[in-house]
Amino acid sequence: MTRLSVIGFDADDTLWQNESFFRLTEERFAELLADHAQGDHLKERLLAAEMKNVGHYGFGIKGFMLSMIETAVDVTEGRVDGHVIGQILDMGQEMLRHPIELLPHVEDTLGALSDRYPLVLITKGDLLHQEQKLAASGLGEMFAGVEIVSEKVPSVYSRAFADHGGAEHAMMVGNSMKSDVVPALAAGSWAVYVPHGLSWALEHADPPEGHPRYREIADLAGLPEHVAAVAGE
Repeated sequence: MTRLSVIGFDADDTLWQNESFFRLTEERFAELLADHAQGDHLKERLLAAEMKNVGHYGFGIKGFMLSMIETAVDVTEGRVDGHVIGQILDMGQEMLRHPIELLPHVEDTLGALSDRYPLVLITKGDLLHQEQKLAASGLGEMFAGVEIVSEKVPSVYSRAFADHGGAEHAMMVGNSMKSDVVPALAAGSWAVYVPHGLSWALEHADPPEGHPRYREIADLAGLPEHVAAVAGE
């Protein structure tokens, strides 16, 4: 029997919508610069800028805004005017103001599990914005701990779970194979993949098929049953 002592959750696109807002803004950005580059080419240029800049700006909307501005300067060969830059800033600020949209089954699942296990939120991105989103979600009181990090690596999970019996007695739940599954398994935890449907290219990784501590579920409604099975309840 496995002694399960803590459950970790990702935030963006696991508990609430996130990637869909990036995709919508990306489409608006392509329309804004349609006279300078075709949509698919512009998106490729934007992704390249994001890949280059993530080490400087980190993850989140503010870095995305700066990468859009850089791409606009690039594709216009420096001729982009202030009006376009202003529109890009407006789009980013609109993303920052967007209300939280919880995903299906989140409240019921967290409520059911928090009665039996400490829950820890482990998310990456801009500190201020992630704190604001958690506060707006109304879910904050369900978590015994919150970790907002610049990147998710095995040592992050080891540290996050250290006060709750250690990573070997923990389970991580999230929608990113690269950030929520692979490094959690490397730390010794269980890992549950909950696909969202939209996935950022930088979050891609091959699934660890055959790993004894890896599972995939369709949505969070199936998590309590899986937790019970792992814990031998």
